[in-house]
Amino acid sequence: MTNGHGGQHVVLSGCSGGGGTSTLLAELASRGFGTVEEPGRKIVQQELNGAGVALPWVALEAFSRRAIDMATGDRNRVASSQGWVFFDRGLLDAAIALEHATGLAASVSLSGHAHFHHQVFLTPPWPEIHQRDSERQQNLKDGIAEYHRLIEAFDWLGYDLVILPKRKVEARADFILSALA
Repeated sequence: MTNGHGGQHVVLSGCSGGGGTSTLLAELASRGFGTVEEPGRKIVQQELNGAGVALPWVALEAFSRRAIDMATGDRNRVASSQGWVFFDRGLLDAAIALEHATGLAASVSLSGHAHFHHQVFLTPPWPEIHQRDSERQQNLKDGIAEYHRLIEAFDWLGYDLVILPKRKVEARADFILSALA
């Protein structure tokens, strides 16, 4: 991977619907930081309004490939941003999902992409806030399995994992900003 502007591009990750990354992203945006929403949710919304062929619970490979394309576009859009930019899941998660679906190593999917900030902030599964809806259909058991895959993959890709404490969103945002200082 190349270095590019990745030093200030920070990944927030965790299991779908069970860690609070979207709420955390909104908190960071409210503090004036650049943010990029999760591509997966946008894809699911589009698919539910269309043919539904690239839903993660229908065709994980097709979904992951679309997420990689969308996340690449999102990253290019903010490439010249100044300061921290926080990504809700995105490119790394999509490459890891594609690896899970096909066996294609995430490092291959990420080849040629700029490395993100070395710290990846991971929200652990939090049963008390886990939500399923029409766009997030993953149950908590599958979310926990995904969380463990993410831990292994981020480590293998050379990122330093920072597990976020289960606290109110404001305290989590403070924790991240303190870790980045």
